[in-house]
Amino acid sequence: MLIKTFGSAVYGIKATTITIEVNATQGINFFLVGLPDNAVKESQQRIESALQTFGYHMPGKKVVINMAPADIRKEGSAYDLPLAIGMLAASEQMKSAGLENCIIMGELSLDGTVQPVKGALPIALQAQSEGFTTCIFPKQNAREAAVVDGLKIYGANNIKEVIDFFEGKEGLERVSVDLDAEFLHKNEYEADFTDVKGQENVKRAMEIAAAGGHNIILIGPPGAGKTMLSKRLPGILPPLTLEEALETTKIHSVAGKTGKDAALITRRPFRSPHHTISDVALVGGGSFPQPGEISLAHNGVLFLDELPEFKRTVLEVMRQPLEDRVITISRARFAVEYPASFMLVASMNPCPCGFYNHPEKKCVCAPGFVQKYLSRISGPLLDRIDIHIEVVPVPFDKLSEQRVSEPSRVIRQRVIAARNVQKERYAEYPGIHCNAQMNSKMLRKYCTIDTAGHNIMKTAMQKLGLSARAYDRILKVSRTVADMEASPEIQVHHLAEAIQYRSLDRDGWGA
Repeated sequence: MLIKTFGSAVYGIKATTITIEVNATQGINFFLVGLPDNAVKESQQRIESALQTFGYHMPGKKVVINMAPADIRKEGSAYDLPLAIGMLAASEQMKSAGLENCIIMGELSLDGTVQPVKGALPIALQAQSEGFTTCIFPKQNAREAAVVDGLKIYGANNIKEVIDFFEGKEGLERVSVDLDAEFLHKNEYEADFTDVKGQENVKRAMEIAAAGGHNIILIGPPGAGKTMLSKRLPGILPPLTLEEALETTKIHSVAGKTGKDAALITRRPFRSPHHTISDVALVGGGSFPQPGEISLAHNGVLFLDELPEFKRTVLEVMRQPLEDRVITISRARFAVEYPASFMLVASMNPCPCGFYNHPEKKCVCAPGFVQKYLSRISGPLLDRIDIHIEVVPVPFDKLSEQRVSEPSRVIRQRVIAARNVQKERYAEYPGIHCNAQMNSKMLRKYCTIDTAGHNIMKTAMQKLGLSARAYDRILKVSRTVADMEASPEIQVHHLAEAIQYRSLDRDGWGA
């Protein structure tokens, strides 16, 4: 008897439906074809033990299983459940009605329990687009898939529940998710700017970075508050939209990082990898490609603490994703693409000892060491960081004052207002949402400056020794400052503020 069940394969953050054809005929043998890897081939032993637990058995016939399309490699143990259900139906140990409209995924333990899988959300989205009505996932993945409208999602604890479901008995409970409830706490962050004493100039720079989506680097001595400030940045970014939340959750789902019984990721990610990270772990890849830290930070913040301590090769592989906001990982037989639109927030000491330009402590670094330390960050990478801000230690009178600082929710409202201006401005440009994403053509159109602006830019380039690459960055940042004041034109004071955020481009820094 020929039976078809349906599973799914995930490549990148997209899923492809896999048709599992099971044919049980006269004879005794077992064939599994369709380019399965070792984990799929080993499913026979897991399935046999799982079925015996509940009083079922492998078909005592010649069984041929084809996983189509046959030219796509099938990887992992998530096909155990659809393979087992197909064999039971082909051997007439259970009814087959309803299998044609159902996507089934799950790994089987030897005792028949169903273990969680990766990529439940992209699988459910693909099932919806292809007209399937039902999806059966492990219990731990069901809420994640249930955010997709128009699908009946069921969570299974063991294979017996799935068999009873197709037999018409009470076996599985439908899972649903209240999206409004999921987004209820989207703006709640433990770290708040109200905890920050002093540092008004740095908080202003962080607000500008959030308003325009600009990358930012903080330079200052140990203990000045660089990490503390950086961890509070997600709390002033605009809340995730449903579209952004779905895309972010898909990436985390594929990486298996959504968490048990999780539904949507409704708060912007904050990723902070250690400086010993490898280039593959940062941008993604591996024998079976997985998203890296830059993709896990999609729609959020990637924080690189002690930037010069990262290996040079690791930093350099970020240059293309920072520009294109996507990373493509190519292999001999296929290529996968992961989104990587994130805000880069970096911090660093000004020198190896950490006290160069310190107002009180003396730098003990040997001559030339400061410049050598700063040169660990290449010019092309620094070129992609719009805002450079110096962080100085907070004096005692500021630390001890009782005045409460401005909370993140108030700053967030100003950021949202500025983002709304940009959203309206770039409505005709798909994929452009903020000033940091402007290309050269848009820069010429939306960042025009008057004669006074030209003069101050010329003076800055000459007197402060600013590099030519700083020109476009200054215009983008000044456009954001203007948006925060609801100014249609870039004024001289907007340019002046943007110019002061280019510390590392000045001649003499680190000399």
